[in-house]
Amino acid sequence: MSEHTEAESSPYADVETALREEFAGIHSAVTVTRCVEAAHYGALEVTGYAHPSLVERIARKHLHVLALVASERG
Repeated sequence: MSEHTEAESSPYADVETALREEFAGIHSAVTVTRCVEAAHYGALEVTGYAHPSLVERIARKHLHVLALVASERG
C-alpha cells in the first residue's frame, strides 16, 4: 500500500501548489492549506459542489484579505 500525503490525494493539490507559490513569503503553507480547506467547505455549503476553480478563487480572496489585515497591523 503506497502512502500519499493528504495534499497529494486531494483534488485541490494543484490549487494549493499554485497558491503557495503565489503567496510565498506572505503566508505559510499551513495558512494556504487552511484557506483552501475553508474555501472547499464554504463552496460545498453554498453551491453543493466545490469545483477546484471556485475553491481557488475563494481561497485567493481569503489569502488577500489575510495579507491586508496583517499589513494594517504591522
